[in-house]
Amino acid sequence: MKTVALFLANGFEEIEALGTVDILRRAGISVLTTSITDNYKVEGAHNIVVVADKLFSELDFSSIDVLVLPGGMPGAKHLNEHKELKDKIVEFANKGNTVAAICAAPMVLGGLGLLDGKPATTYPGFESHLIGAKVVGDNVVVSDNIITGKGPGLVFDFALQLVETIAGTDVRNEVQSGLLL
Repeated sequence: MKTVALFLANGFEEIEALGTVDILRRAGISVLTTSITDNYKVEGAHNIVVVADKLFSELDFSSIDVLVLPGGMPGAKHLNEHKELKDKIVEFANKGNTVAAICAAPMVLGGLGLLDGKPATTYPGFESHLIGAKVVGDNVVVSDNIITGKGPGLVFDFALQLVETIAGTDVRNEVQSGLLL
């Protein structure tokens, strides 16, 4: 089974991060929450403190298959300021590995040129940050190995698409059914 690294920055959107982790783990997918700070404790946009599994500096990227960026502000801004993370995102995307971002976080992918000519979605008001993308209003957009999601109320759509991409339609349907969706 593939392993996911989900990155946490101070100001992350708690629903997007924790909802995604929960749904992926229900599907039996290994997820490592990873702080991009030098502290395991990361405070979300709504003052919920989460203890990350790993620090960015400790993460063995050779064991990671999928990168996930939750949104929230200023969390997405902090992700966008982390050069080493952006280098890894480009490396993963160029290798064809799945990279996913929701809410404001697709701005990171847009700034890296990874959405150029591709359909993508984002939180309303962040469209200008999806440089080169064909911005659409869909809840979730899959374009090759890039997945973008629109926002916090759509975390189920986003996370279930990740489950389907990683583990297949049958696992997605099983998890979705268990969630009564």
